[in-house]
Amino acid sequence: MDLVCQHLDQINSQVQPDHPGVCQECVDSGDHWVHLRMCLICGHIGCCDSSKNQHARKHYESTGHPIVQSAQPGEDWRWCYSDNIYL
Repeated sequence: MDLVCQHLDQINSQVQPDHPGVCQECVDSGDHWVHLRMCLICGHIGCCDSSKNQHARKHYESTGHPIVQSAQPGEDWRWCYSDNIYL
């Protein structure tokens, strides 16, 4: 059985990154990140789950915005935190 994301209708096709190229929360705290993810609902840029602070996941947990896209150059994938699947 194939898993299907139930949140695709939440994607904002006009979304723009709030802080392109940086995890602003890490910058503010003086920390570093591994990779960046962009929320496809509001444009929040946060660090990935491999990063110390996991700001992208924390954004999902605090807002309920489930879908992120990699913000790394050369990567083209999306992830749904709620459904735990790649899109």
